[in-house]
Amino acid sequence: MAADINAFVTEATIEGDADADGPLAGATVAVKDNISTAGIRTTCGSEMLADYVPPYSATVVDRLTDAGATIVGKTNMDEFGMGTTTETSAFGPTRNPVDTDRVPGGSSGGSAAAVAAGEADVALGSDTGGSVRCPAAFCGVVGIKPTYGLVSRYGLIAYANSLEQIGPIAGTVEEAAAALDAIAGDDPNDGTTRDLAEVEGADPDASYAAAADGDVDGLTVGVPTELFEGADERVVSTVEAAIADLEAKGAETTEISLPSVEHAVQAYYVIAMAEASSNLARFDGVRYGHRSDADGNWNDSFAETREEGFGAEVKRRILLGTYALSAGYHDKYYEKAQDARAWVRRDFEDAFDDVDVIASPTMPVLPFELGESLDDPLRMYLADANTTPVNLANLPAISVPAGETDGLPVGLQLVGPKFGEETIVRAASAVEDR
Repeated sequence: MAADINAFVTEATIEGDADADGPLAGATVAVKDNISTAGIRTTCGSEMLADYVPPYSATVVDRLTDAGATIVGKTNMDEFGMGTTTETSAFGPTRNPVDTDRVPGGSSGGSAAAVAAGEADVALGSDTGGSVRCPAAFCGVVGIKPTYGLVSRYGLIAYANSLEQIGPIAGTVEEAAAALDAIAGDDPNDGTTRDLAEVEGADPDASYAAAADGDVDGLTVGVPTELFEGADERVVSTVEAAIADLEAKGAETTEISLPSVEHAVQAYYVIAMAEASSNLARFDGVRYGHRSDADGNWNDSFAETREEGFGAEVKRRILLGTYALSAGYHDKYYEKAQDARAWVRRDFEDAFDDVDVIASPTMPVLPFELGESLDDPLRMYLADANTTPVNLANLPAISVPAGETDGLPVGLQLVGPKFGEETIVRAASAVEDR
């Protein structure tokens, strides 16, 4: 099955601790190919790193193997995490196991497809603007995007540092939460991680898997009108049915408004592309990665290396990010995007004064057919309308299957306040137990 859907770039094994005793003991885990694994190539889905073999493993990989899990391979992804369909990979597109004529979502599409196809019990993805939740929704599995700072980014090859988090994908809420238990926590190698003992209102002894008890009695669910507008009617009706089931189990729902999210996609892509243009400047053919054989001076070699090593979508985002940061345009684009980000954050904070979680469709559309969005990048960007606000606000969110329409999966997204993972896991487990 894995060969049919092209879920893996590299199939290799890192054995887990045989003496470990816990929910991940003996579990198989697939790891997105932008997360470093010692001695196993890590390509980021790009020709630029086609032969790169890291000398160390990411903190999350070590924590999984310490918990007894066995790594079974590196999963396909949109090149450097830039895409929503896993079609921009230099190693070919991944297919959705539910319907192999459709995309699995992205950029962590290989991870979600591997879980959905039964090729791994759990997978790791990275979520910069929805890249764990989108493929989870499209493949009918569970994906968690943690609060920024809950999970170490050490060993993650950066796309946009201020936005991205590593998160688990699994077949059930409890399995995904157990993986989050294993990888969460402060890391001295990553200055962006937080010690929950020092975070007001956070529980340093939280057990996310234990929170998957389905008890939503008294939970208040906010339903933002802006995240339903323009969505496919079939998606909306499926998500509304899942929310109605939460009400039947004792949750209360209330309509809320998040006016800033209408500008979230624009703000997200300016910020993400600007950070990408800076992060990807390191790939110059000198230190590591692909190097062009072109003759000429260093500038010519640098240009040829990047022309050969990067795909079209990566080049587009580097160019747009560099433009947004250039003299005369920084204030016009990048600074305004940061202002919009602050507005998004305030809207969520205000909303959480009145509600416990916020519910919406994960993706406003059904899975695209293969090739459908490649010639229309703007359409692909706009598909991230419901997921990008969460990354701008650095909040936790989960995508859980809400049901199917026309035989295709639909995901329900549940967003919580900072370090509110237990609440969204509890709500998601109630949706799952329908």
